Parts: sequence; structure tokens; C-alpha cells
Amino acid sequence: MTISNCLCIIFIPLVVIIAAIPLGEYMARIFSGSKTVLSPIIGPVERFLYKIFHIDENEEMSWQTYAVSLVLFNIVGIMVLLIIQFVQGWLPLNPQKFDAVRWDTALNTAISFGTNTNWQAYSGEKTMSYLTQMLGLTVHNFTSAAIGIAAVVALMRGFTRRTATMIGNFWTDLTRSILYILLPLAIIWSLILVSQGVVQTISPSIQAQTLDGGKQVIAVGPVASQVAVKVLGTNGGGFFNANSAHPFENPTPLTDFMEVTGLLFIAAALPFNFGAMLKNRKQGFAIFAAMMILYLAGLGLFAWSEMHGNPLLAKAGVTSGLNMEGKEARFGITNSVIFAQSTTVTSCGAVNNMHDSLTPLSGLVLMFNMAIGEVVFGGVGTGLIGMLSYAVLTMFLAGLMIGRTPELYGKKLELKEMVMAVVIILSPAVLLLILSCIAVSTQAGLSGLSNKGPHGLSQIIYAFASTSGNNGSAFAGLNADTIFYNLSTALAMLVGRFATIIPALAIAGSLASKKTVPENIATFPTASPLFVAMLVTVVVITGALTFFPVFTLGPLLEHLLIAIGRTF
Repeated sequence: MTISNCLCIIFIPLVVIIAAIPLGEYMARIFSGSKTVLSPIIGPVERFLYKIFHIDENEEMSWQTYAVSLVLFNIVGIMVLLIIQFVQGWLPLNPQKFDAVRWDTALNTAISFGTNTNWQAYSGEKTMSYLTQMLGLTVHNFTSAAIGIAAVVALMRGFTRRTATMIGNFWTDLTRSILYILLPLAIIWSLILVSQGVVQTISPSIQAQTLDGGKQVIAVGPVASQVAVKVLGTNGGGFFNANSAHPFENPTPLTDFMEVTGLLFIAAALPFNFGAMLKNRKQGFAIFAAMMILYLAGLGLFAWSEMHGNPLLAKAGVTSGLNMEGKEARFGITNSVIFAQSTTVTSCGAVNNMHDSLTPLSGLVLMFNMAIGEVVFGGVGTGLIGMLSYAVLTMFLAGLMIGRTPELYGKKLELKEMVMAVVIILSPAVLLLILSCIAVSTQAGLSGLSNKGPHGLSQIIYAFASTSGNNGSAFAGLNADTIFYNLSTALAMLVGRFATIIPALAIAGSLASKKTVPENIATFPTASPLFVAMLVTVVVITGALTFFPVFTLGPLLEHLLIAIGRTF
């Protein structure tokens, strides 16, 4: 690895840290109802929306009412997107004259974008009209991200409030997430992307003549606006099938930089938001430190694996040692590795290279990132929910070791909190394993494979890790646009989303009702390096114990077979 490679790998996390700290402070002011620099501009718009939708911003909700409001809003959004896909052939802004989307694909897409997954088993530029892309997919990129932010803010209030029965107002949190955070950042990102050549138009596809006299259809559309929010909201779905590897989505080093920092930006800021709301910024730094350690460890193994390349090609003397298969030459190994690692730790799912062409160990890193619940840094909101659930488990173990009732951030942890935390951690994982088992045991599941042997198993594991973790990226060698995979991945996305958010709201309600326990000499310091080390260890061990058997049969076995010259 060259010095420039190392500097590039160091530079991205450094920029994220520098930018995330003030953003986290800004977000804490937003959700506390304090004035911000944007209040004079956005405040009137916010109050107007409350007026027309009859929302009382001062009226708070119990966790049950908050959860019902969140779920109902999600259901309505999914149904609207489903209808748009069914009738897009009759709607305007459809210059390509696309017909209605097939029912199972439409259902999968509606659930995918409604759950902040953006899993797409089809080519967007060949399936969706401009109106569907803008009114359906892009709008959901805002709302699904805002739902995740609202949920984690409610959980934060559970830790910060004393003997309270309410955890905030879902409609207020949703509105503020969009108006004050997502929309301003998306405008900035969109303008930068457009300035670099990312397409933004509603003109029809371009008919071009090739040098040999043939004809080629070049797809264009409202791309920049969708790309901006897909990364900022950790959504990931692309306008083009090639996603961020497409030159119209990601044409220059600057756009690549903006996209990879964008997908980390808000997710990385939320721990600092948490610390500010706790009025103890060291706690936010501790959570962030645990996330960054896991991020850098995976990044290091990933980069090492890709730079050593395929040993089979090395033995044949036809490679320089670098695994450039499936990568854009304009990005190279380093930028491809950083992008792939960042998109899988954040549940974004945008890609600038072909993940199916990665080395087995690299694929293992990405699958592990998603399988542990997207906690590093995770989706906007849901990642911190997952990490705080691991923190609950860590403090339970610490309590067992010192022989006292566990507590976290001044709140006693009892049976209800532990059960809900375990549900958050294990539900997506259990579903991942069950659906993978069904897929490898049925002809419907096996028919989608493009590879035999352990890599074929990896394709299936990756698909369900991605959908249950609400990531959306794929080993694209799997043909997932079938009834079996459209329905099974839709189930995985729903469980992965709501088995995280609803238990988190239950924890918030339970903790908010409790008194704060004052610190004493026996209190475990949660802002210490020891806590960070324990938290990282619990995440790694839990993931290893849960997924080591299936990873052994997939990417690890593939790595060993390639090392001895075995192909399949």
C-alpha cells in the first residue's frame, strides 16, 4: 500500500469527524426546539405545515402512540408508492412510455424504499418513469430517512428524561428531520453534483449513433437530486442499474468524495447529537469511537485483501497483485474499498464497484458489516439504535461481572429493556439465517444463482444480510427479480426495519419513566476506553458466534479453495 493510499484512507474518516461534531450539535438544537441558523428561513414553512395538517408541535406522545403513528405513516407511504408504480403508464413525465411495474417487483420496491433499504433487482432507467423516480422513490428517500432519525431521537429522550410518560411528537420530529437536516444538505449536495456533470433533466433518453454506424440509447433523467438524498439518507438506490459506478451518477473524484462523505455524514453525527442531548459529550465520543474502531478495522482488512488480489491470477503471472476486477479505473482500489466499506457500515447500499467481483475476504467484511445489524455507523437513526442496544447488552454483562444491577447513562436496566435489546440484535440475524436456509433448500432459491459452490452461497447470504440489515447493496450475480426473492427479501426488509424501531421505542418509553440514578463509586464509566473496548468486543463476539458457521461455508471456504488453486 502506497503512502497516497494510506493518506486517502485516513483523510475520509478525518473529514467525517470534523464535519460530524458540529452537525451533531446542530441536530441536538433542532430536536430540543431551540433556534438555529436556519430557523428564520425554515421556521415559517414548518409552522405552515403544522397548521395545514393540524399538528400541535407541543403535544407529545407515549411510545405506543409514537410507534403507531410511525407505522401508519410507513404503511400509507408504501401503498402510495405501490399505486404509483401500477399506474405510471398513464401518468405524465414518462417519455420512455414505461408500462406498469410487475406486481411482485412493485411490492418489493415499495417496501424497499419505505424501509430505507432501496434494494433494486432491476434497472431503474429501464423500469421507472421520471415521475415514479421523483414522486415515488426520491420522496421516500427523504421520508424513510427522517423516520429513522425520529426513532433514534425518541430513544435519546428515553435516556435523558426523568419520570416522563412521553417521548416526543413523531410528526414534529419527522418534519424537522426533513426541513432542517435532509433538505438543506440535499440541496447543497445536488448543486455540487450537478456542477461536476451529474445529470439532472426531464428530457427523453438520447438517441446516439456509434462510430460503427449503430444506434445507442443513452438514458438520462433527474439523477443528481436522487443521488444527493440517496447518500445523505443512507438510502442507496440508484437511478441507473450501475448505481454510483455510472459516469452520469458519479463522474469525477469530487463527486465520489461527496458521495462517500455524504453517506457517512448524518449517521456519524448522531452519536454527537446523543452526547449533546445527554449534556455529556464524552458519552457521544465513546459511542463514536467504538463505531470508528470497527469501521477502520474492517477497512484495513478489506484494503489488504483487495491489494493482494486473486492468488490464482498471481500464479498464472497475469496480474500485478491488485484485484481490479469489477472496478472503475477512475476510482481504483483505494476509492472503491473506501466506498464499499462505507456503504455497508452505513446501510446505504450505493456502490461504485461490483461487489460480486471482490475477493472472498472482502466479501466477508461487507457481509459482517451488514449482518451485525448495521451498527457502524448504520442507517440514519437505526445504526445508533443498534449500537445503543449493544451498549445495553454490554452493561448487562458488566453488571453480571461486578454483581450489581446494570445501569446505562443513569438509567437502571431491567428485564424489559434487556428483552427489547435482544430482539433488536437477534431478529434480523435470525431471519437472515432462516431465509438463507430456505433459499439453498429450494429450486426457487437456487435458480437465481450465477455461481456454484461457496460463492453461490455467499450470493444468497449477502442478499439476505443486505435486506434484513436495510442496506440494499448486492452481489449482483444473483438474479433476485423473481417472485421468490422479491417476496422473501420484502419480508426481510420489513422485519429488519420494524423489529429494530418498535422495540427501540418501547425501550425509550420504559427508560423515560425511570428516575436517573446518581453516579457513585460503583458506577461503570461509560465514557471510558474500557467501555469502548467492551462494546467493540461484544459486537464482534456476538457477530462471530451468530454467523461464523455460515461464513465458514461461504466466503472463508472460498478463500481457502482459491488459495490451493481450486476453482468451482
